[in-house]
Formats: sequence, structure tokens, C-alpha cells
Amino acid sequence: MAKAPLLYYSTNLKSPVVSFKEALLKGLAPDGGLYMPERIPTLSTNELNDMARLEYAEVAFTIMRKFLTGEIDDTELSLMAKDAYNFEIPIEPVYDRKFILRLDQGPTASFKDFAARMMGRLMQYFLHKENRNMLILTATSGDTGSAIANAFYGLENIKVVVLFPEKEVTERQRKQMTTLGRNIQIIGIEGKFDDCQAMVKKAFSDPDLTMLNLSSANSINIGRLIPQSFYYVYTYLKLRQQENDKIIFSVPSGNFGNLMGGLLAFHMGIPVEKFVVSTNENDEVPVYLQTGLYHTIVPSKDCISSAMNVGHPSNLARIIALYGGVMNEKGIIVKEPDIRKLRNDLAGVSISDEFTKATIKSAYQQHGILLEPHGAVAWAGLHEYFKISPKSAHASQLSVSLETAHPAKFPAEILETLGIDPPLPESMKGLDEKNESWISMKNDYTAFKEYLSNSYNHKY
Repeated sequence: MAKAPLLYYSTNLKSPVVSFKEALLKGLAPDGGLYMPERIPTLSTNELNDMARLEYAEVAFTIMRKFLTGEIDDTELSLMAKDAYNFEIPIEPVYDRKFILRLDQGPTASFKDFAARMMGRLMQYFLHKENRNMLILTATSGDTGSAIANAFYGLENIKVVVLFPEKEVTERQRKQMTTLGRNIQIIGIEGKFDDCQAMVKKAFSDPDLTMLNLSSANSINIGRLIPQSFYYVYTYLKLRQQENDKIIFSVPSGNFGNLMGGLLAFHMGIPVEKFVVSTNENDEVPVYLQTGLYHTIVPSKDCISSAMNVGHPSNLARIIALYGGVMNEKGIIVKEPDIRKLRNDLAGVSISDEFTKATIKSAYQQHGILLEPHGAVAWAGLHEYFKISPKSAHASQLSVSLETAHPAKFPAEILETLGIDPPLPESMKGLDEKNESWISMKNDYTAFKEYLSNSYNHKY
């Protein structure tokens, strides 16, 4: 007997439930909420044991098919996973059972590749079946833009517009987006990431732009989010020593899609001792976990871990929903979640820029590991958690800190802190010599709307 398709609801609870395909192609729900699965599929002990022997693409396929029940043929989905995940996922031992998960080996040297490549293939599959065109709008605080741009580059029925805060990304991050062309348009906004995100969200709900067939490729899109659960499952299975082995993940957190992916893996059945929510000085979530009071940070603070300069993370609404609450798009908690359970599963830590730089230096000098600012925030956050919870610091405790971008994306910080120029990965060689093409725009929705209306139409 075929299983009933898994349906997806809006965190604002005011839109009809939809299929995965509809949630993927819509991006944002009509009521402004984010799509969540009505139930999170589980992985049995036997399934986990079987998956421990699988390669990454096979793990991805096994998990994804549970979220797409009846929507894509298994053969097609397996081919997509193998095509998307054709690069290494190094798990670097540091000391005892403490590891760095290096999610920086994909085509844009960022963890965003894991989500963007799978999502791009899923979108292309559904659009091709329906002979449809689509305009993707996405905001980036650093690596999302380049990952999305590269994942969708050259696709005939998809055009992409990426907004980024023009003063808060590194030159190499920018060039990974602005040197592509073709169906990719990059816009630098004179503002913060939160301003870019707000403009994208406003465009989705603007009835005047309906004819553009808009969708999102940010982590607000459920198709970007689910693939971020894969590497948590894969890493745990590769490192566990026994079935009931529990793991601590330290997750550098900005818009909280990465953490939400981990929480999906946890609710699927991975035994997690604790998620360390490691933020930079934009500490609205650690403060919330400590006090039970949530306040956005406007404007967000400008830190060297630039992709985490987010004063109100969109995916917090999903986390609140997962724990029984409701948060609207403005950051107002309409219904309180189970804060006791949240605190049991999550520990929030805020890391200053000064501490981030000191961590880059100490990690290199003490362990010979090269971290960039976001990975350094996670590594520092893990060790701050060990101070808060000393029993978790013992040698047998399995702990993994996520490194989300290649150090070569942040050469100025590495050079200033360590006096070395980080070696370029193959994916970034020759980038500095490429010509750029992008638009600069004021933080003005009216101007952005006018640009979209004049530049795009449903025929493309």
C-alpha cells in the first residue's frame, strides 16, 4: 500500500497545506509564513545501521525520499543526489573525539552548496515536467548567493536575482556571484542583510509581481532546508562508536537554516546530546534562550563572520514551530513554544570578533587547523559550552564543530591574524582575475520593484 504524500503547512497557520512540489516552487507561503512538514519522518535503528555503510549521495537519497513520498520516482531522485554530491566531505579529527566537519569542498567552497545543488535539481525537475519558467529571488549575507548562482547557472527556464549588502561581503564572496552572467543578476544593496531579506519577502507578497512567477532559494525555502539535514545524519553515522552514542554539534548560526537542518536530523532520530547555537555579536537567540524574551537587533551588528550578521533570523519561526509555538514574520511570538524543551536541546553562545580572531590563532597554533571566522565562532562556541557544562568536555564525548566556508574566502582576516595567505581551493582559482557585472541599488523597495517589473516578465 502506497504511503500518503507528506504535506507542508505554513508557520503562520493561515494558508492551506501543500505538497512538497508546491512548497518548493512557492518558496514562501501566501500568508508570509515558512513551510514545515506536517510530520517529520523518522529513521529506525535498522535504517540508521544500514545507512552507516552508505556514501553521502546514498544517505541524501534515503532521507530525501521520505520527504517526497510519491512525488518523484526513486530512480530519478537517486540520480539527482549522485549528480549533486560529487565532492568530498572531510571530517577532520582535532583531539580526543572532537572533530571539524569541513563543509567547504563544494563548487563554491561553502556549506550552502549542499542545499543549493539539490534544490536546483529538484526545481528543474518539476519545472521541466510542467513546462514552466521561474524567477528566483534570494538574499545573501555571503555564501548563499554564490551557491545559488552556481547551482542555477545556465538553466534555461530559471532566472536568478540575488541581493547582497554591498559593504558586508568579502571581495571573493562577491566575485563568486558577479562573474557568472547569463541567467544570473546580482544586486548590491546599500544596507544590511536584513534589508535585503525584507525586500525579497515583500516582493513575494506583492500582487503587482504575481506575473513574474517568483520563488526563493534562501533557507526560507523548504527545498533548501531539508538537504541541510543530510550532513548531520552522515557525520553522526561515520563517527559513532555504538548505537546509543550521543553527539554534540556546534553550529555557526546566522539565519538559522543550518541549525534547523540539524534539528530535522535530530527529530528524525539522530541521538544529539546538545546543539550549541554559536552566534557572533548578533546574539538575539542566545539572549532569548537565556531570558525567554525575544528582541530583534536592528540594524544588525557588523561582525567579521559576515554571513551571520542577522538581527532577526527567518528560520527561527520554524524552530519556534517545531517546539509548539508560533512566531510571525516580524519576530513577534504569537504563541510561546516549550521553552524548557528548547533549553534542553539548545545552548546559545555569543562570540565577539576579538574572541573569534583569538580562536583562529589558537586553533592554528595548538592544533594546526585553519579556520575562517564562521568556523571559528563554532569552535569557540563549543569550548564555551564545555565551560558551562564541564561534564560534556570529557574525552569520550563525541563533538563536532561545523566549518561552513573555506578560509580562502576570508584572506584579509587570515592574513591579519596568522600572517599567512590561505591556499585557494580548485573552485576559486582564477577568480580574482575575472570581470564582474552587478548593479548597485539603494535600500528602497519601490526602486527594486520597478527594476523587476521593467527587467522581467513571465515569458523571460
